[in-house]
Amino acid sequence: MSARGIFARPARLAAIAPYLWMVLFFLVPFAFVLKISLSQTVIAQPPYVPVFDLTEGREALSAAFAQLSFDNFRLLFHDDLYILSYLRSLVVAVTSTLILLLIAYPIAYGMARLPQRWQGVAMMLVIVPFWTSFLIRIYAWINILQHDGLLNKILLALHIVSAPVVWLSTDSAMYLGIVYSYLPFMILPLYATLSKMDASLLEAANDLGASPRRAFWLVTFPLSLPGVGAGALLCFIPIVGEFVIPDLLAGSDSLMIGQTLWLEFFTNKDWPVASAAAVALLVLLVPPLLLYDRLQRRQLEGNS
Repeated sequence: MSARGIFARPARLAAIAPYLWMVLFFLVPFAFVLKISLSQTVIAQPPYVPVFDLTEGREALSAAFAQLSFDNFRLLFHDDLYILSYLRSLVVAVTSTLILLLIAYPIAYGMARLPQRWQGVAMMLVIVPFWTSFLIRIYAWINILQHDGLLNKILLALHIVSAPVVWLSTDSAMYLGIVYSYLPFMILPLYATLSKMDASLLEAANDLGASPRRAFWLVTFPLSLPGVGAGALLCFIPIVGEFVIPDLLAGSDSLMIGQTLWLEFFTNKDWPVASAAAVALLVLLVPPLLLYDRLQRRQLEGNS
């Protein structure tokens, strides 16, 4: 066997490995969730029918397939609880992503403009605080924002307020927790893009008479759009399904879809409806991914 043949087979296996990973850990679990979403709720264990039993033969499997229905998906579009949960999740995700972008872009831009020896230090300063447990950090914010917490004590000591302010169990606290928790996911893609930008392009823009502000909007920002898109997706997608932060920091007046899923699974024991809501959420997140992929392909074609 030639040397090319010896190395070609491991290369093919390495190329197949990601697809096997996706099949085993995404498509197979998704198939189970999809099947449950097409089932009906019962008071039993498991709490849904039909349950496929391969030992009962082909006729039993055919009968089980015949019992599947889209009733749970119809319920999602006719019940205001689910519609409002999806809308609130999208509004919170879009708003939080925009706030994250406004905060993270100047930080990433400043990191990219630092001397090379300080850029690693700046990156560590961004990452190290988030090595602490996620739950511990959220509970720390609860202690800071509660009625007699650190924030109100500071405000009272500085005579900025005359009485403790209600911070906890509000949308403001929720947005604060989300922005704090997801900030590195926006900073790092932006920094990775901005740090690779050719500085000679800005020098050329200055030589052609462009002001620093105009050079930023005509050169820097367009070249950083891949980092903006990557950071926005890394933040937007998990925020849509966020459960812990809204549940601990926000009020209970309106629920996000993550909280609704939790209630359906663990309180109502309605696995089929919860599975249908999860499948619908996944479908809802496909268009942003496809749009980002299309923009990336267009950019690669433009560069080539």
